[in-house]
Amino acid sequence: MASRNNRTLIPEARQALNSFKTEVASSLNINLKQGYNGDLTSRQAGSIGGEMVKRMIAYAEQNMNGSSNMMK
Repeated sequence: MASRNNRTLIPEARQALNSFKTEVASSLNINLKQGYNGDLTSRQAGSIGGEMVKRMIAYAEQNMNGSSNMMK
């Protein structure tokens, strides 16, 4: 089984990621509270995470500008 962790690779990005998560949740009409959100259903939490990934991939694709050196 793969080990999982929730460490942010760039600690300075933590606040931006939290703001991004709140923005995505709001656009999906899901209310996030400050701190613990264990009352969310798995579907709601998955929707937030899935939408975040979708938007991050779109952002990365838009900013690649034909530069394939990033992946090497």
